Amino acid sequence: MSKTADIRLPDPSRWKALAFIALAQLMVVLDSTIVNIALPHAQTALGISDANKQWVITAYALAFGGLLLFGGRIADLWGRKRTFVVGLIGFALASALGGVAQNQGMLFGSRALQGVFGALLAPAALSLLAVMFTDAKERAKAFGIYGAIAGGGGAVGLILGGFLTQALNWRWTFFVNIPFAIVAAAGAYFVIREPAGSRNRSSLDIPGVVLSALGLVSLVYGFTRAESAGWSDALTIGMFVASGALLLTFVLTEARVKSPLLPLRVVLDRNRGGVYLSLGLAIIAMFGLFLFLTYYLQVVKGYSPIRTGFAFLPMIAGMITGSTQIGARLMTRVPARKLMGPGFLTAAVGMLLLTQLEIGSSYATLILPAQLLLGLGMGTAFMPAMSLATHGVEPRDSGVASAMVNTSQQVGGAIGTALLNTIAASAATAYATSHAALGATDPELLKLQSMVHGFTGAIWWAVGILVVASAIAVTFINAGRPSATAVTGTSGSGDADGVEDEFKVPVVAH
Repeated sequence: MSKTADIRLPDPSRWKALAFIALAQLMVVLDSTIVNIALPHAQTALGISDANKQWVITAYALAFGGLLLFGGRIADLWGRKRTFVVGLIGFALASALGGVAQNQGMLFGSRALQGVFGALLAPAALSLLAVMFTDAKERAKAFGIYGAIAGGGGAVGLILGGFLTQALNWRWTFFVNIPFAIVAAAGAYFVIREPAGSRNRSSLDIPGVVLSALGLVSLVYGFTRAESAGWSDALTIGMFVASGALLLTFVLTEARVKSPLLPLRVVLDRNRGGVYLSLGLAIIAMFGLFLFLTYYLQVVKGYSPIRTGFAFLPMIAGMITGSTQIGARLMTRVPARKLMGPGFLTAAVGMLLLTQLEIGSSYATLILPAQLLLGLGMGTAFMPAMSLATHGVEPRDSGVASAMVNTSQQVGGAIGTALLNTIAASAATAYATSHAALGATDPELLKLQSMVHGFTGAIWWAVGILVVASAIAVTFINAGRPSATAVTGTSGSGDADGVEDEFKVPVVAH
């Protein structure tokens, strides 16, 4: 029977599976922010020095970012369901270790283990969606839910982190992952049925694993170190040079080996490449914003951690609305670029409003509308981006294609935190120095004014980054709206003229 004639029936349990996949994704995204709220309390309890406290965040980021491609390839090799369940169990055990940590070594180790298992879990979750939801309209709904969680989960983490830290203690920001993981793993084990014939059983590309892991770890650590030690620091520069050399060698290796860790066909497709690049840039802007608004609300406005978390709710509402009501409804009607481009621009307008922040700015008249625009814009753009990043890839490549989405987000987050925080700190220092020379008399007021000035200066950069992300989405992405029966199958790169009117993807044979 021909491949195009053998129509695979949809998995009847796919919507139940989505619930457990979404729960796991929420756990991973929550963990990226929930620990930040608890960090000051954990630092005091375990006697962690100021110089070492960054490793609570950095240990996770290095392991997660460095091993994502490897995790995606393992998902293709082992099977996505098995990798998903193993990732969940490992993440729960690592979280338990963090919750009972008696010293800084145990805490740093648990965070690194969380990163390792997160690197298995995250690409497996996204690739399961890619191979289970093959109908275009259903795929739009599924990825709308997934995109909303990916975008808004971080802000939910601020609320939950604040509540757990204040009502219980910092250890519960780790323990809370355990029930999430157990429920998701049990549900996945009994509900998910991975489509037959979708594994990639080729031998593992060990040189690619080593080169990509070392290259990404060097890149993430370079940006992390730049935030604390400065861009001119010798080790910072050395990390960037090493990362460039390692990743270049990785690309050259992948072009020559028989079974590459990252088949270059995955990233050289202009649509997927455009998604990875524009999404990474958007995350740079968003991570910087989370950092600045958190500090602004807590330090400048005096909000408690719980109140700060609730202050982010409008952004979550905007993301859910943009993802499920705008992106999911329009994705099958208009090309992805016509959602992503305007979506990133809408977010840029929201970011532009925040350049007007002052010490006495009103939450209701400035921060609230800015958050709504940011949420609507990012939610609208995230949904088609998540779907298009894995749409049309061969099933055997869906794990590594999903890993590339997570890699662009992880690297973007590391860059955003370091780059925008450095810009803000430099602007704040310059403002404080110049106004002190002019005879400012209130040191505390000057400190707050300098901080806000630094935030707005960095937010201008974030506006520009979102505009560039929009331009890349409109320029690179030329895929049209998906057809009503589009499924994950072969990689479509467009017609001869470079423009697709719709995805024309053959049905995958069993």
